[in-house]
Amino acid sequence: MVIVSILLPTLATERTMRIHIINGPNLDLLGTREPAMYGHRSFEDYLVELRKRYPEEEFTYTQSNEEGVLVRVLREAGVDHDGIILNAAGYSHTSAALRDSIAVVVKPVVEVHISNIHAREDFRHNTVTGAVCAGVISGFGLEGYSLAVQYLLDRSNG
Repeated sequence: MVIVSILLPTLATERTMRIHIINGPNLDLLGTREPAMYGHRSFEDYLVELRKRYPEEEFTYTQSNEEGVLVRVLREAGVDHDGIILNAAGYSHTSAALRDSIAVVVKPVVEVHISNIHAREDFRHNTVTGAVCAGVISGFGLEGYSLAVQYLLDRSNG
């Protein structure tokens, strides 16, 4: 009798996905800044819920109001994470530096906007960063982050 042992690769669904969430300027004020548009929850409170929803995944979170810090963190996350969720806030509409950094990151980047950017001022209707992201989610409130996580998980499984 011959016994053959085959070592199968671990399925992606069994592997922890490392996701870095990067928030840009003024998102540290969530919960108090324009609650009619952005809601009453802080991002930190929402992140607790997101971690409970996806207990198998590993989340890293960074918020900065400085463009250079966002560029550095984005590039570092592209090396040691499986996916990136980026809400560059106002920099989404203006930052060639962030756009170029996203373009060189080999891991998928999903751009998220809490508000519907198409229902706001004209200058917000387009993002310079969105064109180099895997996709853009806009207008679903904080739930947009969960949609981005689900996309990253589906992409890694498929």
